[in-house]
Amino acid sequence: MVQNVRSIRPFIGSQNFALSRNFYKDLGFEEVVLEPKLSLFKWQNIGFYLQDAYVKDWLDNTMLFIEVENVEEFWINLLSLNLTEKYENIKLTPIRTMPWGKECFVHDPSGVLWHFGQFFH
Repeated sequence: MVQNVRSIRPFIGSQNFALSRNFYKDLGFEEVVLEPKLSLFKWQNIGFYLQDAYVKDWLDNTMLFIEVENVEEFWINLLSLNLTEKYENIKLTPIRTMPWGKECFVHDPSGVLWHFGQFFH
């Protein structure tokens, strides 16, 4: 059977659900509340589910990659959000050039590691 795939939406947890919800809205995602302890966060054609669930080993080992059109512009915008001043435990790592492209990193309030990258084509 052949299907047209439309999206992938991973589930991630949060140590402090309210704090994480605010963080992702500040980062640029739009929140759609689905249930009291579950929200969908969307940004253009991508999305993920944020749960009010904390399992330290799970969150410490969760990584997600988002491809952006221009990582330098994304980084400048990311810095302008002042996330490290607004949130404890946020870590931003500047752009690194790799053999396949460039990426920068964001650790969310719960320790989830986000990669924002641009591929060399």
